[in-house]
Amino acid sequence: MDFKLKDARPIWQQLADQMTESIVTGEYQPGERFPSVRDLALQAGVNPNTMQRALSKLEETGLLITSRTAGRNVTEDEEILRAVRRQLAEKRVAEYLEDMEKLGFSRGKAAEYAGNFRKGQEL
Repeated sequence: MDFKLKDARPIWQQLADQMTESIVTGEYQPGERFPSVRDLALQAGVNPNTMQRALSKLEETGLLITSRTAGRNVTEDEEILRAVRRQLAEKRVAEYLEDMEKLGFSRGKAAEYAGNFRKGQEL
């Protein structure tokens, strides 16, 4: 996993968001064993306690299931995966619309631009 820490939010939140995206996009498959705290902390260049806090957030959302003897695994609950994927999509759409409104475009025009962009048409 390639971690990118770049904004003013706490590092653990950025890590949790990036790992969430890796799970819902299929980088980690349902039921797959998730890397250890230490391995992830080394990859991200952060303190293991910071990584533990990020992983705890994923456990709270139900994306990771922890077993004392087997470590952490990605949930196999498709309903949870769909719900989190939907939440991420809604957040990104809201951010896009907000950015377009700042540029002076209506929601309708923003949606039109997005549709034309996907079709490869000029804006």
